[in-house]
Amino acid sequence: MDTDAALAALSALAHPTRLDAFRRLVRAEPAGLSTGQLVAASGLGQSTLSSHLAVLVAAGLVTPEKRGRQMIQRADIERLRALMLFLARDCCNGSADLCEPLIADLACC
Repeated sequence: MDTDAALAALSALAHPTRLDAFRRLVRAEPAGLSTGQLVAASGLGQSTLSSHLAVLVAAGLVTPEKRGRQMIQRADIERLRALMLFLARDCCNGSADLCEPLIADLACC
């Protein structure tokens, strides 16, 4: 991931509604959630949530899939992985032992 892509992803996640929706989608992988499920969980109107989803889609963090009459939203886990690696790549000046607690925290959850 390059700097521009990382900034686009971070910018998209820098809003409480979008961050909440993305985290819900990450938890729902690999099945994803319908747009209706996300609307119900958010308490927002369909058009408002759709605008937020469009920002996440433009940043490459969410992929919509048409399934029958429903639009299923899925988190792009590979894009999340790339963002996390971008942020942690130079962690602790190459001292892997200093990053072990971070890795352990991710493994436990």
